[in-house]
Amino acid sequence: MVNWGYQLLVPLLKMATSRKNKVPTSRWGHAVEALVSFIREDLVIPNIGKKHGAKWLPFACTIFFFILTLNLFGLIPGMSTVTANPNFTGVMALMVFIVFNIAGMINNGPINYIKNLVPHGVPAPIVIILFPIELIGLLTKSVALGIRLFANMSAGHFIILSLLGLIGMLKTIYVAPGSIAFALFIYSIEVLVSFLQAYVFTLLTTLFVGSAITQDH
Repeated sequence: MVNWGYQLLVPLLKMATSRKNKVPTSRWGHAVEALVSFIREDLVIPNIGKKHGAKWLPFACTIFFFILTLNLFGLIPGMSTVTANPNFTGVMALMVFIVFNIAGMINNGPINYIKNLVPHGVPAPIVIILFPIELIGLLTKSVALGIRLFANMSAGHFIILSLLGLIGMLKTIYVAPGSIAFALFIYSIEVLVSFLQAYVFTLLTTLFVGSAITQDH
């Protein structure tokens, strides 16, 4: 499923970015450019800053379009939703964890980055308590990122299966119209959820990267 995502996403983005004089030449190109502009202006620059924003924009766009593509493919009958697999979301969360910590160490220096996990001026006995908590906090942020994506992409599928399962469970066709109608309604909402979860994952990723690069203390 992930390979399908790459194989279809890359050609589509190439088509969207193939242009003359850097001007979109199709509706698809305009749509992709609008999404990229949105990611840059509303996610990357506010959370990472103008100084580092241009450097991190490709990373943020890759995450957004990759997750969005997999989410939408999961709505096609007969295809599985990779983003509803905890193994996949766990790997994505681990990748984000590694990336934002490395980014913080590169921009602040490894020693300063680790030292800045605990506020300056804190007494040594308190540091001994706070430091492990801060380390656990870094990990739990990424874990929550993966769990959120997995849970939200799984919920809609479970609801649809439950609604359709009522037909067989009650063993009557009279509930079929209502079950199918509600299932189609949930399905339409899942299209919106696919965009929303790609947005949320990208938003939190840029927040983590920004906070690691420009530490508050």
